[in-house]
Amino acid sequence: MPSFDVVSEINMHELANALDQTNREVGTRYDFKGADASVIQEAKVLTLEADNDFQLDQMLNILYQKMAKRSVDIGNLEVKPVEITGKRARQIINLRQGIDKELARKIVRLVKDSKLKVQAAIQGDQVRVSGKKKDDLQDVVALLRNSKLDLPLQYTNFRD
Repeated sequence: MPSFDVVSEINMHELANALDQTNREVGTRYDFKGADASVIQEAKVLTLEADNDFQLDQMLNILYQKMAKRSVDIGNLEVKPVEITGKRARQIINLRQGIDKELARKIVRLVKDSKLKVQAAIQGDQVRVSGKKKDDLQDVVALLRNSKLDLPLQYTNFRD
C-alpha cells in the first residue's frame, strides 16, 4: 500500500553554511566596522549579538537572504523580541523542527475531512499518510500545500 511521510525539517548543513556566510558578510560590511557582532548556533537556538538593535535588524535581513539563497525555509524560524542589556543587544531565534502534536492533529483532521480514501497516522514528530491509490496521495499533498499551515512541510519517504 503506497504511503508517504509529512515532516518539517531544516537542512542543518545548509543552515550552517548560511550562518557562516552571514558572519563573514557582517565582518566585511562598513556599517559593522569596529562592531562586535555575530550569529551563534547552539543546538536548536540561534543567537544574534550586536552593539545595538539597528545592527541586529540588519543581521537578521542578511541571515534571511543567505538562508533563502540556500533554500532553507525561514518559516522554521521563531524570532523572539530584541533584548537590550547595557551596551549589547541580543536576539534569540528558535529553530522549529518536527511537527508538534497540535499541528499533527490538525493535519490528520484536514485529511479526514477531505473524504479521500487515505489514512493519516501520527508517528512521533511526523504524520504518515497511506492509501490504496497514488492519485489519492497526490491529492493529499495538494490539499496540504493549499492549506495555510504556519509551518513549512516536506513530503518524504514515498513507498509504493
